Amino acid sequence: MKPLLLLLLSFTAAAEPLPLKRAVELALSHSTTASSAAADEQRALASYHEARNQYIPQVVAGAGLGASYGFPLSLEGAAPSLFNVNSQSALYNPALREFVRAAKTEWQASALQGKDQRNQVIQDTVLTYAELNKWESLAAHLKDAYSDASKMEQLVNQRIQEGIDSESARNQARLSTARAYLRTIEARGSIDILRAKLAQLTGLAAADIETVAESIPSLPDVKQEDDLVARAVQSNPAIDAANTRAAAQELRAKGEHRALLPSVDFAAQYALLSRFNNYDEFYNRFERNNATVGVSIRFPFLSPTQFAHAKAADAQAILARNDAKAAKNQVSEETLRLQRSVQQLSAAAQVAELEYQVASSGVEALEIKAESSNATIHDVDDARTQSNERFSALQDAKFQLERAQITLLRATGDLTSWLAASN
Repeated sequence: MKPLLLLLLSFTAAAEPLPLKRAVELALSHSTTASSAAADEQRALASYHEARNQYIPQVVAGAGLGASYGFPLSLEGAAPSLFNVNSQSALYNPALREFVRAAKTEWQASALQGKDQRNQVIQDTVLTYAELNKWESLAAHLKDAYSDASKMEQLVNQRIQEGIDSESARNQARLSTARAYLRTIEARGSIDILRAKLAQLTGLAAADIETVAESIPSLPDVKQEDDLVARAVQSNPAIDAANTRAAAQELRAKGEHRALLPSVDFAAQYALLSRFNNYDEFYNRFERNNATVGVSIRFPFLSPTQFAHAKAADAQAILARNDAKAAKNQVSEETLRLQRSVQQLSAAAQVAELEYQVASSGVEALEIKAESSNATIHDVDDARTQSNERFSALQDAKFQLERAQITLLRATGDLTSWLAASN
């Protein structure tokens, strides 16, 4: 019996109370998902700056040193020089303007996607916390149930020795004890798994985690007549992110088409030339300091490759818009399913509550009858076992209802505001 005793004592092992809000804060700061979302948003912002900064003159300084034999040929497309400075920037570029807008829109989409992933971390943490709290609350009840079953088994053994009960009663008592032990180790295993998951989410040690039931705010009532689907479509960041990415892809496709239009760039160049490159021998007049400032105008009147590239971008825009519609439909269906399931699960929880109350009343009635010898101890034990089973079923029904309500809060964009009400 020592392993059983250690198992029961482990239910009451000292741990650090961890309120729900603190668990979520730790999960958001420790989560790799949230960190990846922030990195993706930073990458999108850098891409936007990269496209926008093409309007700012880019200055490159260097030299093209080399000896010349005969006519001074170019080095990598520029005249040999002791020192040179080149500058270039876009002045009028219809394609670049659309690409900048597309990059900015993509950055906004990354921010919305990061918000959705952040909500996912919050939901995972809250659900794990709520389920762990359920099992921790159930553990004390299961401990008492196992203790009662063990006492009943000992009592039956005494009654068999006294010739009151038969051998079948012993087997029945041992079966009740084994069932109680099975539920106990199931609870212990669930607690260990959920603590390990919460530890991974928060970065805390699993042994230092203990939930605080009072820190979980009460869940709001879900009215079936409310149009939660419309609220979800309007406020869900996943839908907003999909729509924004589709808009960015459309701007990118527009930019590919505008790449077929004329464009104008600013260009400037300075070079310090040397006589040993033979400039004074092949040109009438030699000047050491040379500069050119002007514009570069391009008319891409024949570019079948770019035209095909623009058509491919149109197809990508259509795919992105279809993905946005699919995301909207998925959220709408899931929200409606959750809204209806909350009603069903609420009814199931009420049934489970009434069944537990009836079973508890039956135990009390049989205990009174047993005192007046109108019921046997086996009748009381059977009623107590049924009451324990009804209690476990009630806790499961309540958690399934909580799971659906929490998931619905995320779908409608109310999860963060609900969490703010926690202690």
